[in-house]
Amino acid sequence: MRLLHRPSPWRGLFATDTLPDPSDWPALLAPLGQALTNLGPAPDLDKAHAWQGQLVEALDRLDLPAWRISQLISDHNDWLYRRAITLALEEMRGQGWGAPPATFCVLTLGSGARHESLLAPDQDNAMIIADYPDERHTEIDGYFQSLGERFTARLDAAGIPLCQGHVMARWPMWRKRLSEWRTQLEIWTAERRVKRVQQANILLDFHPVHGEPALADALADRVARLLPKAHLFLDEMTSLLDELPLALDRLGRLGGDGEGAPHERAINLKRQGVLPLVNAVRLLAVRHGVRPPDTRSRLVALVMQEALDAEHARALTAAHERLQALMLDEQRQALAEGRSPDGWVDIARLREEQRLLLRHDLLQIRALQRRARRPALPGAISGKR
Repeated sequence: MRLLHRPSPWRGLFATDTLPDPSDWPALLAPLGQALTNLGPAPDLDKAHAWQGQLVEALDRLDLPAWRISQLISDHNDWLYRRAITLALEEMRGQGWGAPPATFCVLTLGSGARHESLLAPDQDNAMIIADYPDERHTEIDGYFQSLGERFTARLDAAGIPLCQGHVMARWPMWRKRLSEWRTQLEIWTAERRVKRVQQANILLDFHPVHGEPALADALADRVARLLPKAHLFLDEMTSLLDELPLALDRLGRLGGDGEGAPHERAINLKRQGVLPLVNAVRLLAVRHGVRPPDTRSRLVALVMQEALDAEHARALTAAHERLQALMLDEQRQALAEGRSPDGWVDIARLREEQRLLLRHDLLQIRALQRRARRPALPGAISGKR
């Protein structure tokens, strides 16, 4: 697989707080230029979020693959985060709160941090605050609590809903000083407790979206040093792979578990495809001290460390891409029909070759899960069975 990283110019589309001006773009980019013209240079947050459907349609007309579109949706969500935080800070200054009393960094978590979001994600975020004296806690934490409440409320009003599990910087669990985050990681990884491993799993995919990125780098350093040695924690993390079964029966045939299914032909490919892949790759990445949060980069890094062979890593990368493509197509269909996008895919709509490829991809993920459950297995593994 390609190991040389070349940053894509597409990733610069939403890299600054100012939206790009398409007036002098070449005709080749007309679909995206027209979409940006429709949005305007300074849209409200709700308008900017509602515009993502147009963004996806424009990128599809430019023949971008689903995995790249997913990155750009995530980049656009980062832009929404930065705008919401900036507006909240301006509001606080106007109300007499002043400037932030300490350096801080807001993190996105989960698929947003991996830059693998599709349409209609909810909020998952956290905050790191530079260390400060205990006697200033009420003053300083009160400021950042207000900031967390304000920017998450703005995102909610714009159409990115509050996390039902309360994984947001407005709550003390996900808003801490850097030293407190280090201590929290030590507590979470010291024992084999399901709840603690589940909470740590949420944190392990993080990306700085606003503020001082050095705080996020310091936390990533701590994760890379601490977790590969946390054997009881890793054992429990391994056992949690069984929580999300693949959409395959015992004979390797396609089939969802039916939980919450809108109809009998529906498979939740997010829950029974993407997340099992992401979780297994994360587990291997943690064991080997791999730092990037996104699945594609983790797979490359695991090949470099000989934890996976290149053939299997290529197959898993392709599987991830195809799962994203199936889900994005279904989400676009949902928008066209006036439904809310979700992770369900109607397998009756798939062509025969798509069903065969889906089964193949899920079998590749099953092979990865077997590898992840055998950490003592020497050498790399292929996807061959």
